[in-house]
Parts: sequence; structure tokens; C-alpha cells
Amino acid sequence: MYKAIIFDVDGTILDTESAILKSFQKTLLDHTGVEHKLSNLIFCLGIPGKESLKRLNIENVDEVHKEWCKNVLLFSHEVSVFNGLKKIIETIALNKMTGVVTSKTRQEMRNEYDSFELNTHLPLEICADDTVHHKPHPQPLQTFLEKASVQPSEAIYIGDSIYDMQCAKAAGVHFGLALWGAKSAENFIDAEYIFEKPKDLLQLIKK
Repeated sequence: MYKAIIFDVDGTILDTESAILKSFQKTLLDHTGVEHKLSNLIFCLGIPGKESLKRLNIENVDEVHKEWCKNVLLFSHEVSVFNGLKKIIETIALNKMTGVVTSKTRQEMRNEYDSFELNTHLPLEICADDTVHHKPHPQPLQTFLEKASVQPSEAIYIGDSIYDMQCAKAAGVHFGLALWGAKSAENFIDAEYIFEKPKDLLQLIKK
């Protein structure tokens, strides 16, 4: 039986893809003069922002990352909770321990997440600041489990990216694919569950 239901944030709880990609594109244009196609920046979804910048060999990563965080707010009007998910999370939180493991920094969470008022229902947060290693490394989930006093076999991680699944598998935690964020189940054959719609998560209450 699952004691803890753990959620990713971007692409799982919040529909942030457009805001992240457009702000990343703007930041790169401002600092390098090169306008990248949004389709070429999709790799950044699911990993920490600084890691994304390093992969593009950007200099002054800390400075550029701060600028990217500011630019995300320019597109905040495009961010929303996936339809129906807030009430689903509220219901699950009445029956299970809940929280989030995210590649966002704690400041990014405050800037981009808090306004949706989900903290009450997802009280335990493990952010990029809380671990040395990040997804797909298991440490973020391991840190959550340690703080929650939950065994890997008693938890499931809900996410939308291959990094999320790899993190879960490495931590010995079951994985549920949020298909509303992933858009395709291709490459997720190792997922224990594929949830097509948020309401499908309610089956976890009985497990």
C-alpha cells in the first residue's frame, strides 16, 4: 500500500511548458544573440535551469539563471494548474501523505508556484536547493523519503518526463506517468501506471 503520493511540478501539476521555453529562448537571445527554436530547447524540461545552461556552454551560469528566472515571470499568464488537478490533489491529500519533488529552486517555487495555493495539500517540498544531485539521480526522491520516514516500496512518484521516471526507478519508487503533461507514453514502458487524465489518480487512494 502506498503511504506517499509524490508529485513533480512542471508538466505534472503546472502547465508551464510554454512559459519555460519562451523565457529560456528570450534569455539565450539576450545573452548570446542567438534565437533558438523552441523545439530545440525542450531538453530543459525536467532538469534544473542551471544544468540546462551548462549543457549549452553558457558562461556566467548563475547570472544568466537569475535573468531566466525573471523572464519566466513575463510569461506567468501562460501558466496554470492542469484542469481538474487541484481538486484531485485535495482529495488524495485527505487519504495519503503528499508532497513534491521538483527541479525548481525554492525561489522559483515561491515565484511561480505559491500563487496557486497548493502548499496546504502538498506540504513536503524537495527543491533543487535541497540536494547535491538532481533528477535523474535518485537523491531528490531519497531525500523526500527520508524526511517523510517512508520506504521506497511505500511511495509512488507522478511525473511527465523521462528524468522523472529514471529518478523514481533509481530510488526504488514506483512511477506514474502524467500523460496530460507528457503527451506521449512512448519510452515509458517501465512506468507502473499511465494516467491519461488527472481523475485517474484517484485509484491510488485504494492502493
